[in-house]
Amino acid sequence: MPHAVASDGTRIAYQVSGGGPPLLLLAGQANNHHWWDRVRADFDTHFRTITVDYRGTGASDKPETDYSTVLFADDVICVLDSLDLERAHVYGTSMGGRVAQWVAARHPERVRALILGCTSPGGTHAVERSREVRASLAQPDPDRSRHALLELMYTREWIGRNPGPYNTLGDPDMPAHAKLAHLRASNGHDAWDALPSISAPTLVLHGTDDLLSPVDNAPLLAERIPNSRMLLLPGARHAYFEEAHTVAGAAAIGFLAEP
Repeated sequence: MPHAVASDGTRIAYQVSGGGPPLLLLAGQANNHHWWDRVRADFDTHFRTITVDYRGTGASDKPETDYSTVLFADDVICVLDSLDLERAHVYGTSMGGRVAQWVAARHPERVRALILGCTSPGGTHAVERSREVRASLAQPDPDRSRHALLELMYTREWIGRNPGPYNTLGDPDMPAHAKLAHLRASNGHDAWDALPSISAPTLVLHGTDDLLSPVDNAPLLAERIPNSRMLLLPGARHAYFEEAHTVAGAAAIGFLAEP
């Protein structure tokens, strides 16, 4: 598996498939490239897709240092440099959407078009998940905590039709220090002041029933980022890109195909 080397020497694994204009797909917190497995083929028919194992996940190095969404964005740029890609479309979901905000704000010349899915601007302006949701994820019983996360990702009906495996519930091989570093990185994100500087055409996608990253964050992003539009997916939860992939995938592909 190929690796890019970050400025601090950390090796960042990446994966490439498909053909066409380059499309960078960024996963959620404490997840690796398998986050995209169920839907990647939809994009591979139109784009050369590039996924990344964040530092701390997958086949990337897992240094015991502080992580941040800015640092993850810099790692992503190292991957594009390793592939000799001047520009790419960028589609980030959940924490990946937070990373994508920094990629677009800090490196505008590298981003052709931007999609931000089930994410938020972070900081004091973001709409945070409820106490009940936080409590459900913090249960001491790991099975109950995992089940709570599963139901935040998908509706019960979809779970019943799709028994797994589920690739959106976290990288099972992450060491404890990396899980904590990812949590702190996502919680510490605040791109509010940088959002107006994003110049790439932007599509904001969000499920209306998302309680993990509440849907009220979507209009905040769409109103703050110039040249942006928003599409809400009725009844979808956090993993809208899987459960509502027929609509969401078509919308993303259509948006990225615009001249």
